[in-house]
Amino acid sequence: MRRAAGVCLALLLWAAALNAARPKKKPVRRLPAKRTYVAHTVPVPPPDTALANEGALVPFFELLYQLERGERAAPVRVLHYGDSHTAADEWTGTLRALFQGKFGDAGPGFVQAGRPWNSFRRKDAMNRASRHWYTDGLFGRKGDGLYGLAGVSITSARPREWVTFEAEFKTLELWFMKQPGGGSFEVSGDGTEFEPVSTDGLIEPGYAAFDLSSAGRHTVRLETAERAAVRLFGWVAEKANAGLTYETLGINGAQAGMQLDWDERLHAEHIRRRDPALIVVAYGTNEAGSRELTYESYRAQFGAVLQRLRAAAPAAAILVAGPPDRYYRQRRKWYPMLSMDWVVRAQRDAAAEQGCAFWDQRAKMGGTGTMPRWVREGLAQRDHVHMTGAGYRRLGEMLFGDMMEPYLRFVEARQAAPAKESNGDGAHRADRGDHPRGIEEGRRDRARREPI
Repeated sequence: MRRAAGVCLALLLWAAALNAARPKKKPVRRLPAKRTYVAHTVPVPPPDTALANEGALVPFFELLYQLERGERAAPVRVLHYGDSHTAADEWTGTLRALFQGKFGDAGPGFVQAGRPWNSFRRKDAMNRASRHWYTDGLFGRKGDGLYGLAGVSITSARPREWVTFEAEFKTLELWFMKQPGGGSFEVSGDGTEFEPVSTDGLIEPGYAAFDLSSAGRHTVRLETAERAAVRLFGWVAEKANAGLTYETLGINGAQAGMQLDWDERLHAEHIRRRDPALIVVAYGTNEAGSRELTYESYRAQFGAVLQRLRAAAPAAAILVAGPPDRYYRQRRKWYPMLSMDWVVRAQRDAAAEQGCAFWDQRAKMGGTGTMPRWVREGLAQRDHVHMTGAGYRRLGEMLFGDMMEPYLRFVEARQAAPAKESNGDGAHRADRGDHPRGIEEGRRDRARREPI
């Protein structure tokens, strides 16, 4: 028995020595799977500008002009609606920084209350919330349509549920919904506890203002007081000075037609209360994957959305920002989403019918078939749908640049008009040239009257 054990031990030692003497194999480095693309069209160099019907932006340009000259004390407000490209606040955050850097920072403006979804963020504000808040208005959730300005609201019927809001501002207002049997809440900030606010009453929007006395960075906290429903829309925070607010109103997975499910009366009141100078409408990525929509139905639907926005803010300019390029994967190959062609066409045609400007984002990227290049260059994510932070910043710079080119031409025309009047040409006001929409029209009228 001892002899057998000795033999086994000797064999084990011999095997261990043999393995140690063998050269170790290097680990095999697995290369990422090669992406196979099915070509549709060859990407083309982006155009100098992808902005159509730029004249529709003249009312917005006039207010920017007044800001630059110091002739306007009130903020100029921009509302930017859209899907996940908007909700990420990378694209919109870049636009906010560029506009405020040139025309002044009037604060965050409207910011949704709490955290309507887990990844919600605003680059110029910080939101936190307790766990027991329910969000209405998200994609796939059918509700009563009383979602307010941003298309989402949060509700809790439990006591001691809270939300906080942190940003730089001087004036603060909370938007909420009054309802029969509604609960009350308390707000505190900077060591001050404000009077409790009740949401009990007839179904209608409610507003509560809070005076924090000084400008700067503030943190406020709202806490529910009882076991009764409290429904919140968002905060309005401004710096009480001239400048611009750029307000992100995106929802992940959203389509433009969702706005037609929102309560029109409430939505219109909220828009009027914000008094926007520009409304940006940026949908289309999710519609391209719809099996129910066609060019005809989507053109009619999108036009109805623009009509609603125009009715709520007749003095505002409206800019439709078309969707970016998009690919989808099938059997390990990537294909361009060809339905994006009619989506872009339907948006462009509806915008023209409603007198809105249109920015062709896909063309600015390089046209159909551009997405693979953006992925390779680190500007788009591997899902071939969303951009990276660098890609959204690039798109923000592109849109800002395309808007500033006609703005600078507007400024030249605007400054030339008073000069003609001071030289004895009284036709400027008579031909409505003093109104932003009438500068070019007045110039043409004067040219027709002058002898050849």
